[in-house]
Amino acid sequence: MMLAAGFVGLLWLIQLSNVVLGLGPEDLGVRPRELSGLLGVIFAPLLHGNAEHLLANTPPLFVAGTTLLYLYPRSSPVVLPAVYLGTGMAVWLLGRSAMHLGASGLVYGLVSYIFVAGLLRRDRRALGAALLVCFLYGALVWGMLPIQTGVSWESHLAAAVIGAVMAISLRHLDIPPARRYSWEGQSEDFEVPPQTIEPDPGGVRRLE
Repeated sequence: MMLAAGFVGLLWLIQLSNVVLGLGPEDLGVRPRELSGLLGVIFAPLLHGNAEHLLANTPPLFVAGTTLLYLYPRSSPVVLPAVYLGTGMAVWLLGRSAMHLGASGLVYGLVSYIFVAGLLRRDRRALGAALLVCFLYGALVWGMLPIQTGVSWESHLAAAVIGAVMAISLRHLDIPPARRYSWEGQSEDFEVPPQTIEPDPGGVRRLE
């Protein structure tokens, strides 16, 4: 939770700094197939056009980030860089000739991973998390279609695909141990002491 909250706080700090200093994100967004646009692969998820844009990304980014880090601690170090950098590279290679920026790609990638991973794994926590993000953010699916102007649907689609691929690739990580009940294993722990035969002082053998 602290890592997710810290990242969201960093985004707001950057946004506030840009407003105070009068800076704009024009030079640090992803501009497809332009050499200088490669800087956006690293910096674009940290920048937003306005506070409303960042405000829309804040709740899902915090919820999805916390869920991923809590449920999938071994997968997170692989999933986060793949979604962060892979989305930017995909947009740089295949996106429209425009400036793409914002953390919404991260949101789509994390939600996609949590949803697909929950369907593939059989434990209740993963499935519950998948249903939760589906209930809260199921409408995000429309953001992957080119139906709204001014929206980088390429980032959304690329991140969602990367998240799903990572969920399939890492499905064997972070499997919780099977729950054992108190009555299980009693037959293994209970041992019948062997009978020993010792000679009785009176000449009669005694069984113990």
